Amino acid sequence: MKSEPSECSIDDLAQAPMQTVPWIGVRNYQARNFMRDAMHPGDGVLFYHSSCPQPGIAGLAEVASAAYVDATQFNAQSPYFDPKSSPENPRWLHVDVRFLRKTRLLNLAEMRTAPALTGMRVLQAGNRLSITPVTEEEWAAVLEILQLPTAAPDTPG
Repeated sequence: MKSEPSECSIDDLAQAPMQTVPWIGVRNYQARNFMRDAMHPGDGVLFYHSSCPQPGIAGLAEVASAAYVDATQFNAQSPYFDPKSSPENPRWLHVDVRFLRKTRLLNLAEMRTAPALTGMRVLQAGNRLSITPVTEEEWAAVLEILQLPTAAPDTPG
């Protein structure tokens, strides 16, 4: 899951109440569908800092809720407002994300040199999605690169 550190960094997540934040503002149907259909409480999350001088994985988190309606879509004052959405027919969902640990930054350049990560969707040319699935093999490879124990949350979503 990608987040701009200026909006929500791994440190912000660690300092949030109950170390949990709602993953609001996703306005891409494919990313929404990943949250709705593939992500479940307990699934592991690679918390990725994007749109910053050093993009990369900055920590580990977990999905803390099932997908539910993102209320920001109804708020005309929100940057995530969607005038085509209504409470009767909401378009956008989100999940809650809970902090597990901050890691050293695993930057994009280092990720690209890891043979086990060559197929990782976040590394594919043209990928702009804020949420992409991670395979069990990719999850294990990231933990190995970071020299972390392989015991982690449920299979990443």
